[in-house]
Amino acid sequence: RLHSFVYAARGLKLLLREHNAWIHLVATICVLIVGIMVSLSPMEWAVVTILIGGVWVAEAFNTAIEYLCNHVTPEQHPHIAHIKDIAAAAVVLAAITAVVGGLCIFVPRIIECISI
Repeated sequence: RLHSFVYAARGLKLLLREHNAWIHLVATICVLIVGIMVSLSPMEWAVVTILIGGVWVAEAFNTAIEYLCNHVTPEQHPHIAHIKDIAAAAVVLAAITAVVGGLCIFVPRIIECISI
């Protein structure tokens, strides 16, 4: 069972080599810092955690699909391009969902902090 964690850690290391993962990491850190600054409630933290996790999971699947597609055929192929585009769209959808959810949580909190 411990080998499963070794493989997962190796996967995380590969994921963090991706440029987009670094963008997600910076966004994650910023959200966590602002969340601490505005004192999110436990329920708000739960929602923020789920939203952040959704983006990371989508990015991990997208990266895995890209690796697989590149392995299957390194040449340009219209079906492979569609597969990659749809996987990338999943990340965008997760990110949009996270932004909208984050705005619903953070905007009232930030307004509350400014009003004090």
